[in-house]
Amino acid sequence: MPNEFELTDDTPVYVISVAAQLSGLHPQTLRTYDRLGLVSPGRAAGRGRRYSLRDIVILREVQRLSQEDGVNLSGIKRILELESEWQRSRMMLAEMHAEISQLRAELESTRAVAARLAALVRDRTEGGGTLVPVRTDSARRTGGSAPGGAAPGGTG
Repeated sequence: MPNEFELTDDTPVYVISVAAQLSGLHPQTLRTYDRLGLVSPGRAAGRGRRYSLRDIVILREVQRLSQEDGVNLSGIKRILELESEWQRSRMMLAEMHAEISQLRAELESTRAVAARLAALVRDRTEGGGTLVPVRTDSARRTGGSAPGGAAPGGTG
């Protein structure tokens, strides 16, 4: 777990002027993109926008899609949404694969225990013994037990 001073790609640290410089866009363009939902920067206590490194990367991608590929802002928003959904799906798939691996290991362990128990039962039943000694009420009172579960000197 990261501590409060550790910076990640999602930590909002850049003010709008720095984010504009890093992305090659005008600050007003960044405000417009925020309003349109293309990028969602964090907010400082005074409500000022704070951009993360991931936001800067998204802004550069928006600029590339717009200028180089000629995609309009509505199309860019849809592309970003689909990419985000695809990333979430990939993460969910990876989690499911890990869970399946864990369940397979647990199943194998359970099968091994079941096989050992089956062998124990088979050995005990073929040998005429019982798996768990049975004590009758009279055996509990006298503290002993005889073969077959009868108390010594008892009738049965």
